[in-house]
Amino acid sequence: MPSRRSPLSRPFERGTWAEVRRIADVLRTETIGGLLLLVAAAAALGWANSPWAGAYHALSEVRLGPSALHLDLTLSEWAADGLLAVFFFVAGLELKREFVAGDLRDPRRALLPVAAAVGGMVVPALVYTAINVTVPDGAPAGWAVPIATDIAFALAVLGVINTHLPASLRTFLLTLAVVDDLLAIVVIAVVFSASLAWLPLVLALLPLAGFAWLAQRGRTSPWLLVPLAVATWALVHASGIHATVAGVLLAFTVPTATSGRFEHRLRPLSAGVAVPVFAFFAAGVTVTGSSLGLAGPITVGVAAGLVLGKTVGVAGTTWLVVRLTRARLAEGLAWLDVIGLALLGGVGFTVSLLVSELAFGAGSPGDSAAKVGILGGSLVAALLAAVVLRARNRHYRRLTEEEETDADGDGVPDAYQ
Repeated sequence: MPSRRSPLSRPFERGTWAEVRRIADVLRTETIGGLLLLVAAAAALGWANSPWAGAYHALSEVRLGPSALHLDLTLSEWAADGLLAVFFFVAGLELKREFVAGDLRDPRRALLPVAAAVGGMVVPALVYTAINVTVPDGAPAGWAVPIATDIAFALAVLGVINTHLPASLRTFLLTLAVVDDLLAIVVIAVVFSASLAWLPLVLALLPLAGFAWLAQRGRTSPWLLVPLAVATWALVHASGIHATVAGVLLAFTVPTATSGRFEHRLRPLSAGVAVPVFAFFAAGVTVTGSSLGLAGPITVGVAAGLVLGKTVGVAGTTWLVVRLTRARLAEGLAWLDVIGLALLGGVGFTVSLLVSELAFGAGSPGDSAAKVGILGGSLVAALLAAVVLRARNRHYRRLTEEEETDADGDGVPDAYQ
């Protein structure tokens, strides 16, 4: 039995029915978005390696926007700097809601996914660095490429393999991905932002404050909020801080009481448009030819970071936390389930592609090599996760049936009463 003083009672124990139902709605949207993401990435990869590859790259380099405001960006840059701000806005809303009003407001429940997310970022970075500092042509600057988990891609994998993952494991996976998205944006803001221009950054506080004032008073009209959000984004972009940071800052100003309305409006836009369009422009790397260096340290380091680093980082940290707190896994779950989730955490895509462009420069040989590692590593992690999780699918189906049983017909499954 776990100690009464243990800060962690039963890891992966199911949460409240209201929280489980809300997360199920989130995951359904993300799963559909993940399938669109796969289609967009496959289309980009196929086009970039076809006889018409020149047209793909020409499309990526089309410039739009006012040059006077330093917003004459390519379509690829608009996707990375603009559309991904929507993605990080939704991630910020989810993170704030989880820790303010969700089950993770209890530090005992938050400890495990937060620790696992940190371990799942540190170990992949160490694996990549270890590979790239030991060879003459290594590139340690790409250490942050394999640190993030793509929840949409991971859920698409679950949809394809058709596994009945219990609610507690899905909740853990979502929380893990949201936390490491936030940590990744911190890395982007601190490490990969250009030289800081203070005047635009200070000016950005004005529309940000206006957005916060309206949101706090429940005024959610897009005619009022969108211009303020765009102004905040443009000024943060001009300051030298990566523009996606603006999405997180805006999200943190939204009160949890009204964040559901924002999520309802923007999650389909994020999962169904923003992320797939970004993937279309970011995943079109040419893998043919002998000059890419597919077995080079960048590619190998990224792939090993995603497959080996994520698995060891997430599963190892989870084991360490459970061991130190003298807790036990929730009834019906085993360490093989944790390993399967950790492997699924190695499906890195959206944020990894963004960090690759920031670390090496979009379209550079290093960026291309890193993206091959992202694609290959994510594929291997997905296949290994599929093997592990499918092997437990019969057991998961039984657990799911128990979770969904409503013998008294009151609309709330008996397990949550």
